[in-house]
Amino acid sequence: MTTVAETRTSLPAGTWKVDATHSHVGFAVEYMGGTFRGTFSPVEATLDVAEDGTATLAGSAPVNGIKVQDETLTAHLQSPEFFDAERTPEIAFRSTQIERSGSEVTVAGTLQIRDVERPVVLTGSIGEPADDPFGGVRFLLSLETTVDRTGFGLEWNIQLPDGEPALADDVTVTAELYLVKA
Repeated sequence: MTTVAETRTSLPAGTWKVDATHSHVGFAVEYMGGTFRGTFSPVEATLDVAEDGTATLAGSAPVNGIKVQDETLTAHLQSPEFFDAERTPEIAFRSTQIERSGSEVTVAGTLQIRDVERPVVLTGSIGEPADDPFGGVRFLLSLETTVDRTGFGLEWNIQLPDGEPALADDVTVTAELYLVKA
């Protein structure tokens, strides 16, 4: 008996909205020998998939929703030295191409921070749609990318006693998006 394994290459058709309560978008950056982490909340995102398989993922988060473990640091991240919440109140992403191979997914697009747009490629995994106990259909889309924060004008830093910068330039952005069929 021969078994043929099917590798899915298409995304589930329809319009899918993020379940913000169960989703998580965060960042991690090396800071003084450790890892500094934060989250973006609330997050809005929509995945539109046409019957022919073409798809667009778009999302945003308010800068004043950035959260870290210390209110003073949260205020610093929202200041002009970082995200500048007053002048640029939103972070946004829009895909230009989405490719799927089995449970792996690659999403190319444009990330906008401080009114600066840069191309990014996110990679990760996609689950299969499943019925939830509330009469909906949902699936998980997990994505990750690393960006150079200085390319978006986030240039603040201080030197450590050894002359090295306290804050790394590379920031890892992760998204665990629970998408619900609209």
